Amino acid sequence: MLTTQFFGSIYTNPLMNASGVNCFTTYELDQLADSKAGAFVTKSATLQARKGNPKPRYYDVPLGSINSMGLPNNGFDYYLDYALNYQKQHTTALFLSISGMSTEENITMLHKIVESEFNGITELNLSCPNVPGKPQIGYDFPLTEKILQEVFTFFDKPLGVKLPPYFDFAHFDEMARILNQFPLVYVNSINSVGNGLYIDSNSESVVIKPKNGFGGIGGEYVKPTALANVRAFYTRLKPEIKLIGTGGIRTGQDVFEHLLCGATMVQIGTELHKEGPEIFERIEKELKEIMRQKNYQTIDEFRGKLKDDLNETFEL
Repeated sequence: MLTTQFFGSIYTNPLMNASGVNCFTTYELDQLADSKAGAFVTKSATLQARKGNPKPRYYDVPLGSINSMGLPNNGFDYYLDYALNYQKQHTTALFLSISGMSTEENITMLHKIVESEFNGITELNLSCPNVPGKPQIGYDFPLTEKILQEVFTFFDKPLGVKLPPYFDFAHFDEMARILNQFPLVYVNSINSVGNGLYIDSNSESVVIKPKNGFGGIGGEYVKPTALANVRAFYTRLKPEIKLIGTGGIRTGQDVFEHLLCGATMVQIGTELHKEGPEIFERIEKELKEIMRQKNYQTIDEFRGKLKDDLNETFEL
């Protein structure tokens, strides 16, 4: 019922973790491999290991989360080694995520992937909002285009990109124009909404230490923005580029809405952090129940078929 075809492979369901959640260590990655997730992705890696920003740098809030992690990770070789060993023994799809501290670092890691025996899908994260002094590449359209032009002069393995949220039709149009030039496998939308602020009114204080309390917002707060971005790119990108929907997924209903907007896969972040990998089994059951109630036998029966032509009504 939930089987999903993605880049020539059949997944048992469209559920994944969002990079950054439950994927820092090999132990956490093994937990994902053993869960009900249809696929999973590694922590976005930099060339060298990073400790990330000072703690506290993550905080659960009533409708989601705020974080300023600063790309803590164990370094590119750690995750590539895991991926190479994993693919020899398992069939569950593994995505390898990278997010270099510079264009040169991204290019170096991509060259290493080309030269390796890794045969999975690579995610190039263009949207980390929480590294002090490092702007998000995805908001620099000329730079994004330049990077992808360079990447595809040599990178001949499956590649997707993770994007920040956009808030203007002109930005959807321009980014789609850029992305449609390249043989991308997918676009992952969205990363957290950058530079929000959450206040504890009792202590009259911010709740995370880095960047004077400013951080990426995730969870229920961002679902409308995530759905808008998924839908905007689904209607603008060429059909070969699939959408991974990320943002605000807490229930099977949220997954259903992402799929209805056009996502082929969905990633769960904040709620996975709160519940742990058991969340995939719960959400799988909830999504199946919604499909049964609507008499859908497969996801393809409704994926991308959001009705957006409401008849005009008048009220006296």
